[in-house]
Amino acid sequence: MIDVNMADEIEQNEILELYCENHWSSAEKPDLLMKALRNSDALVTARISGKLVGLANAISDGYLVVYYPHMLVHPAHQGKGIGRKLMEAMQTKYSNFHQQMLTADGEAVDFYKRLGFDKAGVAKAMWIYGGNEH
Repeated sequence: MIDVNMADEIEQNEILELYCENHWSSAEKPDLLMKALRNSDALVTARISGKLVGLANAISDGYLVVYYPHMLVHPAHQGKGIGRKLMEAMQTKYSNFHQQMLTADGEAVDFYKRLGFDKAGVAKAMWIYGGNEH
């Protein structure tokens, strides 16, 4: 059984395992990663038998705009509906917001399209990025 809940407490070791398994470079900055996650407007976790298998977070102005920077599912548990449940929890919380945003690439694009996200018109994604996985 998959438990998806707003997170009260997360442990650094379980977070780093999830990020490393997904090859996310933010795992290389564990102290900053933990501060970022703990200071999110919302953090949702997915657990199976108590083990962290997924998470999603949101940053927001609290009224109009929400951005979903991280959504990860452990590779051994992908394709089982965990990511969908995580994003449904977020979209429920922010359903009345004017704008829900995220950045997606690769296979994630089709996943997010199935959840109702679409390319942002003619907008071009732009960033200054300190990672190496994209």
